[in-house]
Amino acid sequence: MNRLAYNKLADKVFKVVAICATSVALLFLAALVINLLHDGAGRIDWSFLTSFPSRRPARAGILSALVGTFWIMGLTALFAFPIGVGAGIYLEEYAKKNIFTRIIEINIANLAGVPSILYGLLGLGVFVRIFALDRSLITGALTLTLLILPIIIITTKESLKAVPPSLREASYALGASRWQTTYLQVLPVAMPGILTGTILALSRAIGETAPLIAIGALTYIAFLPQSVFDPFTVMPIQIFNWVSRPQKGFAINAAAAIIVLLFVTILLNSIAIYLRHRFKKRIKW
Repeated sequence: MNRLAYNKLADKVFKVVAICATSVALLFLAALVINLLHDGAGRIDWSFLTSFPSRRPARAGILSALVGTFWIMGLTALFAFPIGVGAGIYLEEYAKKNIFTRIIEINIANLAGVPSILYGLLGLGVFVRIFALDRSLITGALTLTLLILPIIIITTKESLKAVPPSLREASYALGASRWQTTYLQVLPVAMPGILTGTILALSRAIGETAPLIAIGALTYIAFLPQSVFDPFTVMPIQIFNWVSRPQKGFAINAAAAIIVLLFVTILLNSIAIYLRHRFKKRIKW
């Protein structure tokens, strides 16, 4: 067998293996979704969405957990987006390329892979005990902000790095300052990637349970938070609470809550795709 025939055979084998691997993954995903829909779809109604948790499965709902999830999402985005994007802009556009900057970038990349429970312990030690913010919404949001900041910083850096150098050079040639070039020319081009990375990071954050349990988020709340300093619960914690109950009714409630959480996650990813395409259409080279 000559080299050309061997390469063609290798390409076909690789293609078959890739298709099989993708098919297996999709099969497991389809089985999971079908199982969830079978168990929980019939439980989802207006009463389930607007009722507080209860000791009786038939009366239990996800109102406090759903509202708490939206609170946490909003506050986390409010804290993480400006800090993460600002840090990414500084590291890519302003910081000197030396060993110190390189060490910082390596550590940020490593922080993106740290287990989430460690961020929960950090939040417990810093926000709950040192700053005495108690087990409140703002504590949960700040803890999740620490969790997703490395992702947003890395996404911002990579999005800025992908902007062609010729765009910066043309702006400088017209007399623009570095800040004007970054703000008016580079950032709008990089914004689709930045927004996509931010929303995907938020999608990860709303599915986290370990860091919020570590800071002491409640598993049973029969009221809605009125301020950022009130106690809270979120969908993953409510699901965890129901799954740990022996009654079959709570297992059905957990399946229904997972469907709702999955819908919210898909909605966030859809928004990310929409914003990416919308900003790309507005970019004119």
